[in-house]
Amino acid sequence: FVVLAIAVGAGSPAAQQKPLDGLDAYVARAVKDWNVPGLAIAVVKDDSVVFAKGYGVRTLGTTDRVDTHTLFANASTTKAFTALAIELLADSGRVRLDAPVTTYLPDFQLYDPYVTREVTVRDLLTHRTGLPEADFLWYGTANDLPEIIRRLRYVKPETSLRSHFTYENDAYAAAGLVVQRVSGVPWERFYRERILDPLGMHETYTNTAAAAADPDIASPHFRIDDTVRATPRLAIDNIGPAGAMYSSVSDMARWMRFLLDSGRVGTHRLIGQAAFGELFHPQMLVGADGFYPTMTLTHPHFTGYGLGWFLEDYRGEYVVFHTGSIDGFVAIVGMIPDRRLGVVVFANLDHAELRHALMYTVFDRYIGGSTHDWNAEMLALYTRLDREQRTKERAELATRVAHTKPSLALEQYAGTYADTLYGSATVRLDHGALVLESSPLLTADLEHWNYDTFMAHYRNRSLGERLVTFRLGPTGTVASLDFGDGMVLARTP
Repeated sequence: FVVLAIAVGAGSPAAQQKPLDGLDAYVARAVKDWNVPGLAIAVVKDDSVVFAKGYGVRTLGTTDRVDTHTLFANASTTKAFTALAIELLADSGRVRLDAPVTTYLPDFQLYDPYVTREVTVRDLLTHRTGLPEADFLWYGTANDLPEIIRRLRYVKPETSLRSHFTYENDAYAAAGLVVQRVSGVPWERFYRERILDPLGMHETYTNTAAAAADPDIASPHFRIDDTVRATPRLAIDNIGPAGAMYSSVSDMARWMRFLLDSGRVGTHRLIGQAAFGELFHPQMLVGADGFYPTMTLTHPHFTGYGLGWFLEDYRGEYVVFHTGSIDGFVAIVGMIPDRRLGVVVFANLDHAELRHALMYTVFDRYIGGSTHDWNAEMLALYTRLDREQRTKERAELATRVAHTKPSLALEQYAGTYADTLYGSATVRLDHGALVLESSPLLTADLEHWNYDTFMAHYRNRSLGERLVTFRLGPTGTVASLDFGDGMVLARTP
């Protein structure tokens, strides 16, 4: 009777249910709930792609469907490729992770001479240089990568070396320059020849122009005035090793299969096991201020960073993952290495956090025993956070002092403003109104707010608006332009 009972139980519908049964409908509902134009997802288990599908459209207003070969921005999931590139060089003895960066980039310099001498390649890859986030060096600027890295010497440290995790794109991109200097070839070529081609990742590109030439590419979208709209594609090739790649979920499934097979492609090992193991080994603890709001729902016991990967525990499992976010695109690659389980999600709506919901949903389906509806719970979490942010912004705007006037005639604010670190910006009078321009992307119409403060309304609507203040000098003329957060540009003669 016992044997019969087991046989009957094994044949029951519940026992025959597969982990991903119903996932298709679940993803489709999530795409609708988050109002995402297009999304692609792939799941890898035990060296097999067990689920892969595209949803929605590449561009709103068209019938161009997303499929598993549609290109999306990798954004910061590019960092894992940069970390692997460094480890490939370390595996061959050409780079030492704990050697000073100046060993490979002799002209590398930071604000503090001590840190310049001591900062290592490993520090670049783990966001522990002590630098604050300095995206103003690359976002919307004409600075190329060498110029971005040169200007790091003017960035004042936020913390001491290795004392705190602070996510920093510029330092990570410097690791790409290490790859370039040591290998003797452009970093893009090294990634192609040593990683992408061996893995068969022929739908992956290291720069925006090459990706944009592919007809099966998604368009970025933003929610502007509560309406989702397509926006122009931003090229961020000047910070390439930190986030410029584009790929498809088909190719990223190849990437996950390689990673889940401990650095092998078929029977061939691309990298030694010791060097590969460094990628997922905890290098730096990450506090709540540097992690994701999702931790308030998933309750990890530890959060850390490896080399190009965030690390956490989830329901007793060791999880490695990384997100990517750049204007109008989101990505997430998450894996449970011990289960040889991985999931990648790409979407074409800025900060669409259903990526987290789908990752944990896939994890739960293989771990079993969970009743969480992560789509509903994540949607509620991020809706609340968005509402709180809007309330904060309204409170700040409510401090506006009514019925004030600028101290000077508008034409007296026009001119050029510059700083060694931040670069330059121009203010001009155009048809009776002031226009601020730091670059073609960063052009804003200035509306008088109060006193000598103006609201900058960016013409690229996805960038929103910000307050800027003209500071007057002892003679009553404009001396500087203050963007807030310590960014002050002096008026040039």
